[in-house]
Amino acid sequence: MNLAASANTANHPSIACRIVPGHRVASGLNGDPRFPGGTVGMQTPHFLALGLDIRCFFTGTVNVSIAPLRYRILRPRLTLLQVKWHPVEPAEDFSFFDCLLQLPGAPPVAGLVYYPHPETKLEHFQNPDVLELLLPFVDGLRYNLGVTIRIPADQMHIESAAEPTSPPAPASS
Repeated sequence: MNLAASANTANHPSIACRIVPGHRVASGLNGDPRFPGGTVGMQTPHFLALGLDIRCFFTGTVNVSIAPLRYRILRPRLTLLQVKWHPVEPAEDFSFFDCLLQLPGAPPVAGLVYYPHPETKLEHFQNPDVLELLLPFVDGLRYNLGVTIRIPADQMHIESAAEPTSPPAPASS
């Protein structure tokens, strides 16, 4: 899968957000012995075998809160079903969405929204306003930093928490 950023960002709405702490499981910084080196590091070879190469990204995620907004999945760029990435834990489904991260005064950085499907996870759930991003190492990131992200409108809908929700569209690859 080619991870080159789309040059046309006209259909990529700009979303103000802030960097928030995560569970530190993706990076392995929480010290959980079940996930040596972190879940993303453990998942990378399994994703690669299924056609998704994320080795260009930092081995962890950057969590951003879009509160008071929330997101609704429309059509992921890619969905990987029943990925058995851990010897003991059950298989999980993952979807990925294109994104661009913009730090103040810096050029945009292309990455992916990383979405482990909650219905196939056992723990480490995110708040409904938090997105996990796979990005190359980005200098200057810190908690509470205000950033902007762009996600194609045909992949994910960003909406007010006051908008009525409709069931998410089925994930497809």
